[in-house]
Amino acid sequence: MAFYRHAMKSLEDWKTRKNRKPLVLRGARQVGKTTLVQEFGKSFDVLISLNLEKSRDKTFFTQFGEVSTIMEALYPAHNIIPKEGQDILLFIDEIQEEPKAIQLLRYFYEEIPDLHVIAAGSLLEFAIQEVESFPVGRIEYLYLFPLNFSEYLQAIGHYTGFMQLETAPVSPIAHDTLLQLFHRYAILGGMPEIIQRTIDGETLSQLPRTYESIWGTYKEDVEKYTSNATERKVVRHIMDTAPMYLDQRIKFQNFGNSNYRSREVGEALRNLDAAKIIQLIYPTTDLTPPIKPNLRKSPRLQFLDTGLVNHALNIQGQLLGLSDLNDATRGGIIPHMITQELISLQTIQYHKPHFWVREKSQASSEVDLVFSYKYMVIPVEIKSGPTGSLKSLHQFMDRAPHRYAIRMYAGKFKIEEAVTDKGTKFILMNVPYYVGSMLPKYVQILTKDNDQI
Repeated sequence: MAFYRHAMKSLEDWKTRKNRKPLVLRGARQVGKTTLVQEFGKSFDVLISLNLEKSRDKTFFTQFGEVSTIMEALYPAHNIIPKEGQDILLFIDEIQEEPKAIQLLRYFYEEIPDLHVIAAGSLLEFAIQEVESFPVGRIEYLYLFPLNFSEYLQAIGHYTGFMQLETAPVSPIAHDTLLQLFHRYAILGGMPEIIQRTIDGETLSQLPRTYESIWGTYKEDVEKYTSNATERKVVRHIMDTAPMYLDQRIKFQNFGNSNYRSREVGEALRNLDAAKIIQLIYPTTDLTPPIKPNLRKSPRLQFLDTGLVNHALNIQGQLLGLSDLNDATRGGIIPHMITQELISLQTIQYHKPHFWVREKSQASSEVDLVFSYKYMVIPVEIKSGPTGSLKSLHQFMDRAPHRYAIRMYAGKFKIEEAVTDKGTKFILMNVPYYVGSMLPKYVQILTKDNDQI
């Protein structure tokens, strides 16, 4: 199950840097961290792979306090005779299981700088709390998420579709094929095990057990870091009911028709957010960078993977019969999928996406996403209807200090001049749903080709 991941390019760049630091690969369980590093390890002369969920591998860090001694013990244990000039990669998987191993990462950097060290783990935010001296400034991070559409096309071997997707703007000749492929991807999601099983021939009706296993693992993981039975109950309740709120903003108080208080729900959601399983996406009111979330306003929920949500809602069979997925769950799936696509691009630094709101007593406006580019905050509205129905987008453009906007829909690529109800002219780029992972390229096209307007 060695799919190509765009994070591989970041790993290759890291390998050749002279000033590299131990790299911590972050992400939820089962998004492909171990497989990615194992595949990357093939480019080294020697790969030493440890899994700290195994007591035998954990012993190297509990028994020895010096990194040089740890390496001296690892070589014979793995039948390795180190030689001058060898490229050696030490991979420490599930590092969250031993806080001392996290603490020692700084000493690999300081004492054995020629050694390549990668650590990976889930729920690291919780494990870090148990580290006496966290190696701030002595490590760097890389983030990994479920496969995006571009990676999915490569995984299933549809290289023609991949090349068409990479060509911006996409050719109208390829539109119908890419839309059908994206439809399938949006139903399945991007979890590597799910994609591999479909490649191996399993049908959608055979996948529920795998989806349930993945979601159950996440429940068990987060519950490990709760301190009492009540907190565990709240986490379970949220994970059981949260998918039903895919298409709307939420309130913490009595979430999911429960009797849980705002404080209890908020604490549980923040833990799930830290684990990157269910994230809180807050709105902004900003029209210029930097985009700042307004934590006083109601957030939306962003799940790790849309396929898991579709399974939880038991709607995957229903979705197969739709020609436009924006007609499903009151339009919640496609905005969620596109947000997931944008999140997947953030390998080096992680910044949550945001949506824009203007809330007044008489009327309110909400734009699905905002994209920061140079001096601009560019609105991205996700709709299937005619351009004239984009009332919230018009509200934004009436106030924006620039003239650029994007609409994502089931149609083909086109750029047009549009006018708000108040007469504000702006340039509207219409792009298909499936170019979500290519959105930065399209923003450049929009602003570059229309500087004269």
